[in-house]
Amino acid sequence: MRRLIFLRVIRESFIFAIDALRVNKVRTMLSLLGITIGIFCVISVFTVFDSIERNFKKSLSEIGSNVLFVQKWPWQMGGDYAWWKYMKRPQPKPSELTEVMNRSNAAVLGAYYIGVNKNVKYLNNSVEGATVLAVSYDYDKVTVFEIEHGRYFSMQEAAAGRNVAIIGYEIAQTLFENADPIGKFIKIAGLKLEIIGVFKKVGNNPFGQSTDNQVLLPVLFGRNFINFDGDVEASLMIKAKPGVSNEELTDELRGIMRSIRKLKPTQEDDFAINETSIISKGFDSLFAIISTIGWVIGGFSLLVGGFGIANIMFVSVKERTSIIGIKKSMGAKRAYILLEFLIESIFLSLIGGLIGLFIIFLGTLIVTYGFDMPVELSRGNITLGISISTIIGLVSGFIPAWSASRLDPVEAMRSSF
Repeated sequence: MRRLIFLRVIRESFIFAIDALRVNKVRTMLSLLGITIGIFCVISVFTVFDSIERNFKKSLSEIGSNVLFVQKWPWQMGGDYAWWKYMKRPQPKPSELTEVMNRSNAAVLGAYYIGVNKNVKYLNNSVEGATVLAVSYDYDKVTVFEIEHGRYFSMQEAAAGRNVAIIGYEIAQTLFENADPIGKFIKIAGLKLEIIGVFKKVGNNPFGQSTDNQVLLPVLFGRNFINFDGDVEASLMIKAKPGVSNEELTDELRGIMRSIRKLKPTQEDDFAINETSIISKGFDSLFAIISTIGWVIGGFSLLVGGFGIANIMFVSVKERTSIIGIKKSMGAKRAYILLEFLIESIFLSLIGGLIGLFIIFLGTLIVTYGFDMPVELSRGNITLGISISTIIGLVSGFIPAWSASRLDPVEAMRSSF
């Protein structure tokens, strides 16, 4: 019996909430606007951050947390950056990779890469500013990428510095459209390279590491047009053996590099040893700060929305005072009157929250398919948005619902006359 009464209360509350929207569309929608904006601010921030974090962690996982980078420039998130000191440092060399791997007991794999931006041409078509990476043979074992068509270059091709290349999906589409690029020759810096592979499409990456606009070629061929001492991005990528910590590998690498470069004990390191955890920790701090800002902005909107819901409910109580009196005179308990208005308040708040979630969902579709950057409204964020809306409705509707449940039935029925 109680269950039937409860279900009836829910049904009537839902009908009253819909009537409020139908009869007073402008007033109700303006009142719900605060909830909609608040949910949009809070959940959109979390949705964007979750997507960026997911893509970021995917990029890091492709490299691996046990890979260290010996480079000219140190990675740093925030604080003073002594670029004037670092710019005097020499770039890592392929010969240093050979020395490191010969001397190291903690490393299992090593690779070298050097990157420059160059124009890539095929007949009358060209791609400007493509990322050209000249890499050592084991590069594919230290990092992770997928070749959709063709193959990776062989050890013989790497050792001989053959003019072979693997190109990104976007480059292939621009230069060859729907034609098969395998076996054809492109030009970089006036030099011909035979295409032996095409990377699988990965889409835009928030950190600019997408293979879609990359060209991969043997490092020995890269010497023909890359100044290894110039303004380039070069790195030794060293992977630790199983069971070896990054700290152990870092200590060993520091000693080996100082020995290779013949640094005296009093001299500072003229190289940096970087690891992905530096970026990960920096972005965690950044996400925490911006997340707080999102909560503050969204919190003000939710507060305004809460007052809007309370206003609707006070008006609703006043308009239905006589109905409340009749119900109470017929034996309706205070708890059921209270519950009826609370559920109505929650329904109204949920409507505002769901509108906000729907706008975010549309935004994720636009960004994902329009800008080729995957953004997803997760179940967790949907649940959070619904939960926040429910709590706002519960808190905002409590005082009006309480005042309705305390009305005197005789005085309430007289209000209709």
